Amino acid sequence: MASAFRDNPIAKYLRGVRAEIRKVTWPTRAEVVRLSVIVMAVLIVMSAFMALVDYAFSWLMQIIVTLGTGL
Repeated sequence: MASAFRDNPIAKYLRGVRAEIRKVTWPTRAEVVRLSVIVMAVLIVMSAFMALVDYAFSWLMQIIVTLGTGL
């Protein structure tokens, strides 16, 4: 029975996964916090930038439509 479990492809896969997970160097809590703050800051800056671009294109389209209806 033990050899049947050892030859099972799913069991082999799970053993391989476990071995690879043991090789991973996990980040420290300080690294996780620092990188999370960086991600949030970039997210806020890019969101503000995209909002400004959206506003600019909306304003531009409104001008184009207004000019088009005046013809």
